[in-house]
Formats: sequence, structure tokens, C-alpha cells
Amino acid sequence: MAFVLPDLPYAKDAFGSILSAETFDYHHGKHHNAYVTQTNDQLAAAGLEGAKLSEVIRKAKDAGNQKLFNASAQIWNHSFYWQCLSPEPQQPSGKLKELIDRDFGSTADLIAKLKAESAGHFASGWGWLVLDGDTLKVTSLHDADTPVVYDYKPLLTLDVWEHAYYVDYRNARPNYLDALLEKAINWDFVALNLDGKGVDRADQG
Repeated sequence: MAFVLPDLPYAKDAFGSILSAETFDYHHGKHHNAYVTQTNDQLAAAGLEGAKLSEVIRKAKDAGNQKLFNASAQIWNHSFYWQCLSPEPQQPSGKLKELIDRDFGSTADLIAKLKAESAGHFASGWGWLVLDGDTLKVTSLHDADTPVVYDYKPLLTLDVWEHAYYVDYRNARPNYLDALLEKAINWDFVALNLDGKGVDRADQG
């Protein structure tokens, strides 16, 4: 079965000036969709028809098939990213808030660290909040690289490819990050990922 472009979990115009419908038209409708098409076009030659998306990503990585890895990993990363966003402002609570306070000091300190890591990431890639063992950590990965191939749990991602923000923020990546981190993070989804309950929403197959 071929992979498909997942529906957005909200309307394209739900974020107002934070992220425009035009951004979603291009980012979801064009860029994300292109990764789906590129992955499907390569599955037969790689002998991976019918495999789960996460399996395609890992096998492409192990085989050194960078073209398939890039396309399939970008499907997963984008599908995860959409879930990390919420048009309704939220704040961390419960166990997630306890871990944030323990490992960063406060939610404000975590947001500052996420912004610094993501704004300072050179060129294209992704900023991540992950659970490494029992500890929350902030990191970033280049290009299409993804936590699917690493031994930690992804909790939250921020897309820092220019196509994620250029329509609304031009080259001002820090302004885009400020808007998302202050007003548009789905902290409920982040909390689900502590127990691995949300991650499957990014997988297919």
C-alpha cells in the first residue's frame, strides 16, 4: 500500500497571523506531499512495498539509500510536526511540567533553550525536545534526519526549513519560533509522547 499525505488536524486558517493558510498550502500541500510522492516512487526498487513508514526509514538508513531516507524521514517528521501545533494556546501540565521544571528550571527556560537551539541551527533541519532515558533534552538534527533512527523518544519538533516560515516571516526564523513557542504548541500531544502514545500518529503502514 502506498503512503498518503495525512490530513491536517485543524483547518488551514486556524492559526490566524501565526501561520497563514498560504503557508499550509505550500508546506503541507506541496512540500510534504512531494515527500510522499518521492517515497512511493522508490519503494518497489528498494523492496519495501508494504513496509511501515518507520521501517522504510530505518532500512533506507541501514542500506545507505540517502534519497529514500530523506524522502521517507521527511514524511514522518512533517506528520509529527503538524501534531505538535495547536491553534488554541496551551501550557504544559502534570508529569510533563514536573519534568520540565526538574530538567530546565521552568517552562520559560525550556522555551528559551528550544528557541536558541532552533534559531541557531545552521541551514535546514529540525529542533527537538526529546526524552533521553529519563531526562528531557533539547537538540537539533540536520536536513531530514529524524529521531526514528535514534534511541530516544521525540516529544516536540520545530521545523526550521525555510519553507516552514518564509511566506509569513521571510528570513526571520526567530520571529517564527517566538510565535510558535509562545502561542501554538500542542503541549497535550507532547505529554502523550512521554509514554510513546502520540508518536504512532506520524507512522503509516
